[in-house]
Amino acid sequence: MTFTSVCAANAVGEGDMGLFQVGRKSVLLVWAAGGELKAYRGRCPHADMPLTEASFDGTTVMCPHHQWGFDGRSGRCVTHIVRNVLHPYELRIDGGEIQVDLGPAKPARAPA
Repeated sequence: MTFTSVCAANAVGEGDMGLFQVGRKSVLLVWAAGGELKAYRGRCPHADMPLTEASFDGTTVMCPHHQWGFDGRSGRCVTHIVRNVLHPYELRIDGGEIQVDLGPAKPARAPA
């Protein structure tokens, strides 16, 4: 695994999210209330649209393009009966920075 720095460790707090550009890839950091910090590909798996204007209510990431919602803890779609999920990235905190492994992003599907 090759980890790349995304931002300072305090850039995203519990109940918040942030979208960060890392080279040519966007990384969505989500910390659901009562959960843990997660990193996802910054594009909606429904139509591969950027999550630049996405909203987050502390639990659900809402894509502004077609109103698809995704659970911040698991990445699973919660608004439609589909197997689409946000593509997760491995995450670690090292030296006061949030780092992710930006290995090849492939369309993700929830297990059947």
